[in-house]
Amino acid sequence: MEKPAETTYEISDLIKRRWSPRAFTQVPVAAGQLHSIFEAARWAASSFNEQPWRFVVATQQEENTYQALLACLHESNREWAERAPVLILSVAKLNFDRNGKPNRHAHHDVGQAFANMAIEATHLGLAMHPMGGFDVDKAREGLAIPDDYDPVAMIAVGHPGDFDSLPDAFKTDELAPRTRNASKDFVYSGKFGEPMPFESRVKRALMGD
Repeated sequence: MEKPAETTYEISDLIKRRWSPRAFTQVPVAAGQLHSIFEAARWAASSFNEQPWRFVVATQQEENTYQALLACLHESNREWAERAPVLILSVAKLNFDRNGKPNRHAHHDVGQAFANMAIEATHLGLAMHPMGGFDVDKAREGLAIPDDYDPVAMIAVGHPGDFDSLPDAFKTDELAPRTRNASKDFVYSGKFGEPMPFESRVKRALMGD
């Protein structure tokens, strides 16, 4: 099921098409596709090129590891995510390798890696759905995550499926139009809270000013 974004300004088709469905088929994701997704993460930008992202991954064929990841999810996510053929936990390394000091950009950079992964997944005809609804302590203990690393998000990966396969509670959200705040609501000019005059600048450009 496709839900391309209705954008105000022109953007890449891959960004338009990227979204986070909950409905997946149980067709396995090919190993080569997974490698491509993580290769995309590999080339994300990061502060001082520290690359603080780590990923714990399991396919449904790896039953024990898959169930360990699935068990970390809150029940509302587990209801639909259990159909996804791949589950991933993203993890942030909290300190710089270069000097041992805290890396306050670590979570930002893990997010950049995920964004690359999501765009590559879209390119491959796959979908990814990140989730904040999981038990961090259970993930840390059950997946042996060291204290200087922080679990960030759970991610379901697979081929987009039919929304009819979802529990009824999720069907409304799956069919609802995609919405976003307008750029003028979050882009400021010069100082925080001062809206950037997008429309007036566009009009001046069209008039040749």
